[in-house]
Formats: sequence, C-alpha cells, structure tokens
Amino acid sequence: MAPTAPHAPPLDRGRSAFARRAWHDAQAELAAADLAAPLGPEDLERLAVAGYLAGDELGSDEARVRAHHAWLHRGDRPQAARCAFWLAYRLLGAGDLPRASGWAGRARRLLDEDGRPDCAEQGYLRCLTGLQALFERDAAHAYAAFGEASQAGERFRDPDLLTLARHGAGRALIRLGWTDEGSALLDGAMVAVQEGEVSPVVAGEAYCGRVEACREILDVRRARTWTEALGRWCAGQPQLVPYRGRWLLHHAEMLHLRGSWTEALAAARRACAVPGGPETAARCLLGELHRLRGAYGDAEAEFRRAADAGADPQPGLALLRLAQGRTDAAVAAVLRLAGEMPDGGGVERARFLPAYVEVMLASHDLAAAREASEELTAVGALLGTPRPRAAAAQASGAVLLAEGDARSAVPVLRGACGVWSELEIPYEAARARTTLALACRAAGDADAAAAELSAARAEFARLGAAGDLFRLDASTSG
Repeated sequence: MAPTAPHAPPLDRGRSAFARRAWHDAQAELAAADLAAPLGPEDLERLAVAGYLAGDELGSDEARVRAHHAWLHRGDRPQAARCAFWLAYRLLGAGDLPRASGWAGRARRLLDEDGRPDCAEQGYLRCLTGLQALFERDAAHAYAAFGEASQAGERFRDPDLLTLARHGAGRALIRLGWTDEGSALLDGAMVAVQEGEVSPVVAGEAYCGRVEACREILDVRRARTWTEALGRWCAGQPQLVPYRGRWLLHHAEMLHLRGSWTEALAAARRACAVPGGPETAARCLLGELHRLRGAYGDAEAEFRRAADAGADPQPGLALLRLAQGRTDAAVAAVLRLAGEMPDGGGVERARFLPAYVEVMLASHDLAAAREASEELTAVGALLGTPRPRAAAAQASGAVLLAEGDARSAVPVLRGACGVWSELEIPYEAARARTTLALACRAAGDADAAAAELSAARAEFARLGAAGDLFRLDASTSG
C-alpha cells in the first residue's frame, strides 16, 4: 500500500502505516487519532497490535482492554472474548499466570452468556488450555486440547486459530516423542504463515516457535532453515521489536555452530540490547563463546550477569571451571545439576550430558562417565536427529579410550567426526578428531594420529579456539 499523504487525518495515516507494517508509526498515528476522538474497537485492536509489535507491551494491553470493553458496549460478546483471549495469551507467555487465568475465565463466561458452545473463540480458549498444559509438561493433555482447537479452526475457517492449534499440536507431539510427526505438522502449519494468510502476531509466534521446536530436538538443519526464514520476515518490518531479539539469539546460535564466532558474538550482543529481548539466554551464549575463545575473564563476567538475571549458566560455567583447572568446582556443579534435572529423554539432558561426561572423565570417574554416555545414546535415539547421536558417539568413544579400549574407540569416534562434518559444526568435529588422534596413537597407528592431530589443530587455529589449542598440545606432548 502506498503511504498516505502527510496532510491526511491521523486515523488514515495510522491505518496506512498498519497496512505497511510500520508498527511504530502506526502506534503513534493511531494514538494521535485517539486523542482527537476515541477510537472504535476495530482501530483499538489495530493500536494494540501495533503497540505490541513496536515493543510497547503495556500500551498494547491498555488498548486491548479498551477494545474489549468497546466490543461489550456494542453487544458483541464473541469479539470481546477474542480480545480477552489475546490478553490472556500474552500474559501466559510472560509467565503472569494469575492474570492470564482471569482473562481466560472472563472470555469463557462471555461465551457462556452468549450461548455459544461452538465457535471459533471456544477454539482459541482450547489453545490456552493446550499452552498451559505444555508449560506444565503434560504433553498428552496439550495435544488433545490443540486437536480440538484445530477442528474449530477448520470448521470456522479461521487461519489464525488453525495455525496456532496445529503449531501447538506439533510441539506436543515432539514432547511425546513423536518427533517426525510433530516436525511434519509444524512444517505444514508454516505454509499459511509463509503465504501471508495469518495476522502478524500469529506469524511471529509461529516463526519463533518453529525454530524453538527445532532446538528442542537439536535439529540443526531445520533450525538453520527456519532461522533464515524468520530473519527474512523480520527484515521486512524494520520497526518490529519483540521477535527481532529472539531471531538475533537464534541467528547467533547458528553462527556459533558454524564456527563464525566473531559474527556470533556481535549478534548475541545485539540480542542483549533489544528491549524485552532474550537477554539472559544471550548472556549465556556470550559466556560460552568467550570460553571457547579462551577469554575466561570475559566468559566469567557474562555467566555472572546471566546468573544475576536469574538464569542458570550451566553447564557452560562448569566447563569454564574445568578449563581453569578447577576440576572440583566443575564436578560439584554438574553433580548438582544432574540432581535437579528430571530423568528421562529430552533436550535438557541431551545438552547437559556431554559436559557431564567430559567433567567426569577429567575427574577420573569412569563409571559415572560411562553411565552418562549410555544415557546420552538413549536420548539421542529418542530425539532421532543427527546432532545428539554425534554427541553420544563422541562421548562413548572418549569413555572407551579412557577405559583402555582404544581399538573399539576408533570407529566410534570416526563416526562422530563424520556426522559433525556433515552437519557443518567444525568445532565439535575438531574436538572429536582430537580424541580420535589419541585413540589412534593408543592403538599403535602413529600416522593416522598425526594426520588427525594436524587437521584438528588447523581447525582450532581457524576458529580461534585458544583453550583447545593449548589443551591439544598438552594432551599430545610426549
């Protein structure tokens, strides 16, 4: 849509800016129009959406509450209930469960009073039930609720509802261990998003949620694809705020895995600076990047900032302690984390166990290292994606080597090297090659050991992994 003429009324300029997805401009113009004459409920909802996407959550909530009451004044309870849903949805995402529950209850009462047992708004409320169940780790209940919401979306031909419901159902399937089916459902739900069939907020939620679902099963390939798609979507809206920080964090994570650490540091710092962005997670990533580069003081500072903000910077902090030679502190940290983390499969265990194995091997607790490597193998099989399987093979090979079975370790570690290389994760590939070199040397193959060491050293030098270069030379001397 072409920009509205400067002399046009603020309301027209606000609607035009909204259509162009210039969210800050839309909020400013619609707010100016509201001062001149109170907006109707439709434009109050535009003001709420524009405010949210411009990063003004409180202003957005105020406009949404006013829209809710304006719809009630018109006697349109379903639209008032839909406003109540969006208030509850945002509050639930922010962790404000009491207020979210209050708005959800109001929406239900309005629909009951209106005598509407079957309508699109009831489907939206089932989405809230599903989200709450996901937060409570009740994936079966969540899947059932999202299934009912999806059926309502199909009956009432509501693309926003259908996308939210299918997305939630896909996340629930992944939590239930049906990773292939969940990923397929999520990819299918993204078709409507990419075709522009849904509202901007639903699109942002779907894009970010799709990337986060990839992270749940450590699916590197899909995570890269959808992170790039999210980046393109954000780039088309220069005034967008809330989803930009999440994209910057995911972008930094992908750069980290690819070995572009300087660019990853820059992206993570930018994520920290986005208002309302994922600062604590970005701080943890900054700490990890500094640790890998051997800047241990900077790593310590970032992990401390993350901890001060309420995050647990483990297992990165434990690995930092290990690099500093403080093995006892590293052991204490991973043992504490192992006791707090729920047993069974899941991405939390898959992310934690490689560090646990490394720390236990450093402390010469081979029994604990073997037990953890076997659990990691089981978790990798459950998640069904290459990255956790490569981590499991790397851990198993390191344990075999420590136990004195170098000949068995060699093929296992070669397999890990191959998967890391296929996934284009050079740092982990170099680490696996270092352990493979030690296994080859212990098995009597000096030529293979020299070749693997040379390749690993070159990769560490290219990456700037100062700590690993130092440890490699120390572990292979003599």
